[in-house]
Amino acid sequence: MVQLKNSVLGQASFANYWFAQILSSTSFQMLSVAIGWQMYEVTHDAFSLGFVGLAQFIPMVLLTLVVGQVADRFDRRKIVFICLTVEATIAALLLFGNLAGWLGREQILVAAAIIGASRAFEGPSSSALLPQLVPKKILTQAISWSTSAGQTAQILGPSLGGLLFSIGPTFVYLTAIMALLVGAFLIIFIRMERSVRKSEPVSMRSVFLGLVFIYRHPIILGTISLDLFAVLLGGATALLPIFAQDILHTGAWGLGILRTAPAVGALLMSIVFGYFPLKKAFGPTLFGALGVFGLATMLFALSNSLMVSLIALLLIGASDVVSVVIRSTLVQLQTPDEMRGRVNAVNSLFIGTSNQLGEFESGMVAGFTGAPRAAFIGGIGTLAIAGLWMYLFPSLRRLQSLSEVKEG
Repeated sequence: MVQLKNSVLGQASFANYWFAQILSSTSFQMLSVAIGWQMYEVTHDAFSLGFVGLAQFIPMVLLTLVVGQVADRFDRRKIVFICLTVEATIAALLLFGNLAGWLGREQILVAAAIIGASRAFEGPSSSALLPQLVPKKILTQAISWSTSAGQTAQILGPSLGGLLFSIGPTFVYLTAIMALLVGAFLIIFIRMERSVRKSEPVSMRSVFLGLVFIYRHPIILGTISLDLFAVLLGGATALLPIFAQDILHTGAWGLGILRTAPAVGALLMSIVFGYFPLKKAFGPTLFGALGVFGLATMLFALSNSLMVSLIALLLIGASDVVSVVIRSTLVQLQTPDEMRGRVNAVNSLFIGTSNQLGEFESGMVAGFTGAPRAAFIGGIGTLAIAGLWMYLFPSLRRLQSLSEVKEG
């Protein structure tokens, strides 16, 4: 009984948070599938599909400084609750628009933009809420289980969305509405381990204080910037359609398997971390995981075998989760509670930017050199970034345990 109490699995508030995360992220993935399909059905235009992604991404960039302030000044549970309710409302409008026949290109883009704005507020608030739910000694375990929720959604969401959409878009929207409302219900009844401290009055200084704080703390600056540049250069997954069709000759079914493999590897590793959290050699393990990520990317680039490619992608997903859990733990522990919203907002922007720009970078390099060379160059780039960051941030490289990290 004592062991369960000291475990993240024994924390009722964290269980609510974890299930709400799965429901929220799965719903977002399902809605993304449905919105993309409906946009193409309405317009038959590839550029319009690109605008859907842009509509979701732009609010995150424009609202970065605002959402951080909001997350640091108001009850984070209520922020997440409002965001989930807004997303459920948009899903309901998409449902009625589909049934009534008035759903067009402009309506879909507006819906995508509102969902993107809501997610921009939800992400930093949810991340900043997590350290308030569990004691510090099991924070790493909590982050691992939180990561597993995201990976579960990445596996479950697109496949479930595609399956339900094949029956009818109505079923996608109805399922998303119910899941989002249940998630909102779970969030609002969370009891926090630690309460939010009062923050300073609003000023230009307070708005930019998150950026200043990150710059003045080498471990946080190193971890956030490492994610930005490593993912930026190692985005081989954006090239999967080319590998599936032209190199592995598997067709659409192979593409589905290839897309799922990194998420499966990430989910398995996050579950391992959930039961066996890392307790020492944080710095060496972080850079070791990046090394595996780079080498696995290079292996994928050289592979002409579906099995070898799947193994490489599993390793990519698993090694990425190792670095994600370590980086998230270090950022959360070094950031004071009244600053977590602003710091997590910047972190979310960096992660989103690295994913978007990483896909763009991989596509551009592949256009000039071919997909295998582009992926191989990306793997080498990740190894180079890991080596450079080991030199630029020696405190991060030498970090052995969380006891060396000053809690915010």
